[in-house]
Amino acid sequence: MKLQLSIGMAANPRTWPIFDGRVQPDGIELVPSEVFPSELFWRQLKFGDFDIAEMSMSTLMMAVAAGDERWVGIPVFTTRKMFHTEILVRRGAGIEKPADLKGKRVGVPEYQQTAALWARGALEHEFGVHAREMEWWMERVPSHSHRGAVGFAPPPGVVIRQVPAEKNLGTMIVAGEIDAIVHYIANPNLVDRSRIDLSQQPDIRPLFSDPLAEGVRYYKKTGLLPINHGMVVKRELAARHPWIVLNVLKAFERANEIAERERLEQAQYHIATGLVAAEALRTPLVRHGVKANRLVLEAAAQYSQEQGLTPRRVQLEELFAPSALEQ
Repeated sequence: MKLQLSIGMAANPRTWPIFDGRVQPDGIELVPSEVFPSELFWRQLKFGDFDIAEMSMSTLMMAVAAGDERWVGIPVFTTRKMFHTEILVRRGAGIEKPADLKGKRVGVPEYQQTAALWARGALEHEFGVHAREMEWWMERVPSHSHRGAVGFAPPPGVVIRQVPAEKNLGTMIVAGEIDAIVHYIANPNLVDRSRIDLSQQPDIRPLFSDPLAEGVRYYKKTGLLPINHGMVVKRELAARHPWIVLNVLKAFERANEIAERERLEQAQYHIATGLVAAEALRTPLVRHGVKANRLVLEAAAQYSQEQGLTPRRVQLEELFAPSALEQ
């Protein structure tokens, strides 16, 4: 069986073995396409371009809660990071700590995206900063966004303004028209418009002076390593060929094993010289499956309901194929 597959970042070492052909799911010949995630999710939601594709976890929960049954989730989690540690602020905006974001103008590519979901969750639960206490500026327009494809409306009490077509988040923060950005994206795709490299702008800095230390603190306290993207397969395909789900999951697990082996080979020098603890490096960074990630997935569903993205807490049994729930 030949199926179209799209993953947002083929260069990710954990998915590259799928793209370069070293790993193929049993019984499936994948035809891979690399599309930047922002564009990929919009195309998949609006046009259903791909049989199997990477998908925003936040948007998947919203679609399922709204009764959209086009997709079946596969618990393959391609990207994970501490998104709140990447918040950028403008020097001179009077933002020295998370609480200072209250009353400020905050940019975001798309309000509902998973990176923003996690950042807002951390701001609320760790620092007492609620989304309704900020003025949000969203870059993506309805015609080219997740929100346009799933019918998103601003949650009650949350002010969301549209970035004008002639501007983008990068130009606005440099000009002092917004004070902070949650999850900045500068990439030439069909959805995002920012292009400025803000790391080269002296007036822009991270909210946290030591983002790594904040990430370590957050993980030690919460046990959460946020999941950003998962995978989906068209429901009609999964209904006709239920074996697709587990065969794809097994293939990504094999690709992940290759990536782990290569990572450890690269790390042997650091282990041998004692620069880092061997135990830390040998701990897998990414694990697929529902069982290993239930805590994180449940937290994402909780945040989605709390933030008004979904009217109820979406259950994991609604998101993923039944055969994958015990994996």
